[in-house]
Amino acid sequence: MSTQSSPQDPGQPAGQTASLHYGDGEFAVLSAGAFVRCAVSGAAIPLTALRYWSVERQEAYAGPGEYLAAAGR
Repeated sequence: MSTQSSPQDPGQPAGQTASLHYGDGEFAVLSAGAFVRCAVSGAAIPLTALRYWSVERQEAYAGPGEYLAAAGR
């Protein structure tokens, strides 16, 4: 999967950070954007690739490792 990079910061997705409400098995976009930030690593996660989040904490995670790290906090 390729992501368009921002000319100001190569390696980061182009566009704005989205604001989401995380629900059970789905999320709702509160303010439009191309990506969210991982609560653990700070990595940009394109909305099309977002698979891990916490409903209770309302946080997104880049992958299962980050989710488990957050669960241990």
